[in-house]
Order: sequence, then C-alpha cells, then structure tokens
Amino acid sequence: LNRGFTEMHCMSGHSNFVSCVCIIPPSDLYPRGLIATGGNDHNICIFTVDNSAPLYVLKGHKNTVCSLSSGKFGTLLSGSWDTTAKVWLNDRCMMTLQGHTAAIWAVKILPEQGLMLTGSADKTIKLWKAGRCERTFTGHEDCVRGLAILSEMEFLSCANDASVRRWQISGECLQVYYGHTNYIYSISVFPRCKDFVTTGEDRSLRIWKHGECAQTIRLPAQSVWCCCVLDNGDIVVGASDGIIRVFTESLERTASAEEIQAFENELSQASIDPKTGDLGDINADDLPGREHLKDPGIRDGQTRLIKDNGKVEAYQWSVSEGRWMKIGDVVGSSGATQQTSGKVLFEGKEYDYVFTIDVNESGPSYKLPYNITDDPWLTAYNFLQKNDLNPMFLDQVAKFIMDNTKGQTLLCTSSQFSDPFTGAGRYVPGSSSGLSAIPATDPFTGAGRYVPGSASNAVAPVDGGDPFTGMGAYQSAAAKVENIYFPKKDAVTFDQANPTQILGKLKELNGTAAEEHKLTEDDLIILEKLLSATCNTSAETPTAQQLQTLWRAVNWPEDIVFPALDILRLSVRHPTVNENFCSEKEHVQFIILLKFLNPKGKQANQLLALRALCNCFVTHAGQKLMMEQRDEILTQAIETKSGNNKNIHIALATLTLNYAVCLHKVNNIEGKAQCLSVISTIMEVVQDLEAIFRLLVAVGTLISDDTNAVQLAKSLGVDSQIKKYASVSEPAKVKECCRFVLNLL
Repeated sequence: LNRGFTEMHCMSGHSNFVSCVCIIPPSDLYPRGLIATGGNDHNICIFTVDNSAPLYVLKGHKNTVCSLSSGKFGTLLSGSWDTTAKVWLNDRCMMTLQGHTAAIWAVKILPEQGLMLTGSADKTIKLWKAGRCERTFTGHEDCVRGLAILSEMEFLSCANDASVRRWQISGECLQVYYGHTNYIYSISVFPRCKDFVTTGEDRSLRIWKHGECAQTIRLPAQSVWCCCVLDNGDIVVGASDGIIRVFTESLERTASAEEIQAFENELSQASIDPKTGDLGDINADDLPGREHLKDPGIRDGQTRLIKDNGKVEAYQWSVSEGRWMKIGDVVGSSGATQQTSGKVLFEGKEYDYVFTIDVNESGPSYKLPYNITDDPWLTAYNFLQKNDLNPMFLDQVAKFIMDNTKGQTLLCTSSQFSDPFTGAGRYVPGSSSGLSAIPATDPFTGAGRYVPGSASNAVAPVDGGDPFTGMGAYQSAAAKVENIYFPKKDAVTFDQANPTQILGKLKELNGTAAEEHKLTEDDLIILEKLLSATCNTSAETPTAQQLQTLWRAVNWPEDIVFPALDILRLSVRHPTVNENFCSEKEHVQFIILLKFLNPKGKQANQLLALRALCNCFVTHAGQKLMMEQRDEILTQAIETKSGNNKNIHIALATLTLNYAVCLHKVNNIEGKAQCLSVISTIMEVVQDLEAIFRLLVAVGTLISDDTNAVQLAKSLGVDSQIKKYASVSEPAKVKECCRFVLNLL
C-alpha cells in the first residue's frame, strides 16, 4: 500500500531556480485550475495541470519573484526582490504596488475584495486597497518572511525576529508568539480554525494551538523553508535537505514502522551546530551523562543535552511515546560559548548571552537573556521578578552573570538624540500637534459676486434629458428604461461662464497685486477679447498676444490667481488655445496648472485646475497630453478628495469619467486598472450624488465590452462599493445608472 504521493509531471519554464509556487483555483476556462511559479529569472510561469511547458509567462519584475498569492476572478499577486508587488489578471499586469524599501518576501490576497497584504525585508507589512497603500503595520524587528490569513479581519505574520504576530486589519497587533530560536520562514493556518504551523532556521516545525506552541517536531535539516496545511489537516514541510515530508494525526495515513524508524535514524545522525543557538548556551564540561535521560521530561519538545564518551548528544522528550528521542549530535561544542557564535535570539530579540538557570534540581529551568551593556544586578533583579523567584537568589544570579561574562561591559550609548536640558526628544518644527487651520471658505460672497464654481448661471438644456445636468431625466415607471448613460463617447466639460463677473474680479485683484505682477489696462482689454473669443460671443480667433497675457496672469501668486485660472478653464475649450497649451514642448504651463492641485493650497484653485484639466479633453491634442501624463495627473488629482468640497468632488469624478471615455476607445487595460483604482478610492469619501453619478458612468464606460475590465472591477470590490446607490430615490439617474453597472458585474 503506497500511502505517499507520486510525481505526476515535471514542469519546466524558468532559466534559473524557482522560488515560489501557488495554485490558481479552477475557473470556467480552466476547470482543473492553474499552477503559477515565480523564479530567479524575474519571470512568473503559468502552467496547466497536464502540460509540462508553460501556458504563458508573465514578465515585468526586475528581480527574483519570491512570493505569489491567487485571488478571485483570476487575479494573481506577486512579490519580488525588486521591492514591488504586481497585480496580474490572466496574462496582463494590472497594477504595480510601490512603497516598500526592500524585497517583498510575502504576499496575500485577503478574502474581502480589493484588499491585499505585502510583507517586506524593510520589517513592515502594508495593506493595499484597490492598488493604494491604506496602512502600514510596524512591530517586527527584522525581515517579514510569511503571511497567513485567519479571517476577513485578522492575519498572522512571521519574521526573522523569531516571532509570530497576530494582527487586526485595522492596524492593531493582537498577540505576539515566541518559541522559535531563529528565523521563521513560513506560516500556514489549519482549515476552519485559528491554529497554525510555522517552520524556520532552527531545524523545527512547530504546531500552535490556542496561542501556545503545542508541539515541536525536529527535522534532520538546518533550514525548514516552507510549510503548508492540506485540507485534511496534514502538514507538509520542505527543507534544505531537498526532501518534502508530510506529518499527520490520522492513524490510517501514518507512515510504516520502517519509514518512521528511518526518519528517527536520520534525525539521530544529524549534527547540530551549537553556534546557531538552537539549543541555548552549551558548555560540554558541565553536561550530565546518559543517566540524565532516566528522568521523564515535563513537556513535549523539551530538549536535553548529555555527554556520552566525550560526545555531546541532543534529545527531545516525546509525550505521546513517553521517551527521550535522539535528535542529533552536537558538533564542535568543546566549550563553545556565545562569544564565538555572535548574538543569540531569545523571544525575538538579539542578546550577547542567553543563560539557562536551574534554580533547583526538580523544578523547570529558566532562560536569562543578557547583553554586556546591561547592569548585572538589575538584570538579576528583573529576572527573579519576572519568574516569581525568591529574591534571596539575587547575589547568586548576579555573580553567575559576572563570572560567565568575564566582566565584559560597554559604555551605554543611546541611539536617539535627546535634548540635553529636558532629556526628551528634540523639538522638530512641523511636528506640533497644534490646531490645523480652518478650511478656507469661498473667497467672495454676496449677491451677484463672482464665486468660482457656482452653478447659478448654468443654462437649462433643451428637452431630451441630458443625464449630466439632471434636466428632463424623469421617466414614467411604465417606460422600459434604456441605458442612455454609458459607454459615454465624449468628454464632459465645464462650460458655465459669466465673463463680466470674471473680468470684474480680475480687475479688482489686479489692483492689489504686487508691481511685478500688475497687468496694464491694455492687458486687461486683451484678456477681455480672449474671453469673448473663447466664449463664442465673437467670431475672432484667439491671438498669440492674448495667450502670452493669459500665461502671465496664470503665474500670479496663488491667493489672487483664480480669475486667471477661470479664464484658462474657459479658453482651453477653444481649439487654438487647446493646441497651444497641450502641444507645448516643455509642458511649462501644464506643470504650473498641476501645482494648483496641491491639497494644502486654496480650494478655489484646486477646483478650477481640475475643471481646466477636464476641459483639455475636448481636442485630440488635449487627449494625447492627458493620456501621456495620466500617472502624474491622477496621482495629484486624487489628493484633492480630502477637502470634502462637493464641487471639487464633482470635478474629480468628471476627470475620471473623461479618462474612462479615452480608455474605452483605446482599450488600454493597464490604464483602466489605474482608473478603476482611483474611482474606488474616491467613492469612499464622496457624498454628493452628482459626483457619484459621474463615477458610476465612468465605471460603466470602463467595463463596457471588456470582460477583463469586468473581472478587474470585481476583484477590486467595486460591485460591493456601489450596491447602495441602486436604491437612491432622487435623482433617478443615479439608481438607474447604478443598476446598469451592476448588471455588467
């Protein structure tokens, strides 16, 4: 009877070592699922179960791909030594997650859509939502090596600091588990419960139940690289000796007596290097002989060292069998101490020494960590307090520390600068917790006053119902509602204008401008002509002189520039101005416009800059510039969401909608991924229903006629984000448009 596994296929597709493997669950297209592998050749190979050559190869990382995780709807998340993670859908890269400063060793897609985790050698874990970093988890003191999901709200991480941490998605660390004595490489959770297993550089597999290390299984290999729990609860481990071993609690799956004996023999012949600190501090001269094994152990996995014929041997207590099992010979331990082996890990921290103290023969032994920078008396006092021991031992323990460290002490140095007068950290300007400024209200108020973005002068459209103005959108319930909303074919622009008010404001502020910014009477007349030329009140074409004057005004200081920005917003719709603005070689004016998106700047400027960008989409030259600069524009524009200004939100939603219109035409899936991610992020803060409506039309336009984009929107959780708008009563267009989008999802 063969109880083991047999090799079915040998797949090859990488030009160098394979560093991670992951299963992509079955789908309609591949009912048996797929296998993804990441390699040192920077590639990811995707295999079908029955072919030894790759179905396709994903290229894009610039260094070893060392971790993979698969999610719903065909998404795959990869982490690399190049410090980035990438999200793939089928055979395309959808987005790149940037933010870590060192290799990403671990990645996991969470059950809640759109949420992803990355763990890095920079000691942090990051939570990403729709491709943006939402939160950074700090606490580990060394490289994060593994991640495991417990539930929608909780996950585990393991690290080179020899600790496991349990976290809440909200950012809180709930528990730290210590037990390993060296790096922990891998962690895996048992199905349907919170128990888990870990493996690491201390030759062990550890099984954790109810927050405690319930069992330690030693292996005849120094590095136990990876572990996974199968659906039946069996544990599989891969180690540095090139062997995969499966452990089980099930009697019918247990290996034969010969195989178990062979495993024990292999284990007992292993040589353990005392320098690794796996077994604590060892001094061969002080070790007891074989008689020490007559006494039973007190807990499973307890280790004991004995000296037999000048050889040091390590044994481990097995509760189930009631005996000491040999786990290896300790080599080169002729009085080797921590001084020859560098630092020792204890509870995840590095120490110069970790002593094992037996207070009395029958009782348990205690670990006493010590650094030569510590005070021996204080360390001894803390050790007795922590372990509830008799303070009478103080002299003995302190003397023991001093004898065994041969009086090595160092001057204590603090790594943090502190203020010599107060002893506290230095005052850092800008870090004060003072009150933040009250948000600026609209700069001008009063009847007939010019207020940027006021829609009081919007022109009512002709009947026929334009969904963007909300006019005429009401339909009787009996009529069959048809989708008039998307895919949208043309850009949406901001056209409302009151040239008289804008010029009045410009003149008023020109009076307060510094001499070097002041415009002459002639300049003002020139701008008036430009306005009438671009607002269709005259048939003239804007001239180069008019544009020169406009650029001078747009370079005004930020507290008075907004009327000039409003003239730019209206003028840029004119083909001549648009061509001039968008085809400029150096993009100087465009860069100036972008800087007004700064969320710390004035809201009036943010609003008008967003509207001007929306209006750039009216010509081919404008669309070309907007698409070329998409990364830069969207990254900056999204920051304006924080001001909670409804007009800004509407302009921001319109910008994404105009991008959706362009992306729908060229069918650029990477661009769609970026746009969906931005929409998903804005949806979280926007309250205004007009802005929501425009975002819904943008989503509908992006996913129309594109199954990849539909899968992507689902994997980002867009459907769950928009559901609530299907029941909005007024305006009806929000509900209708939302239902059309949900039908596609």
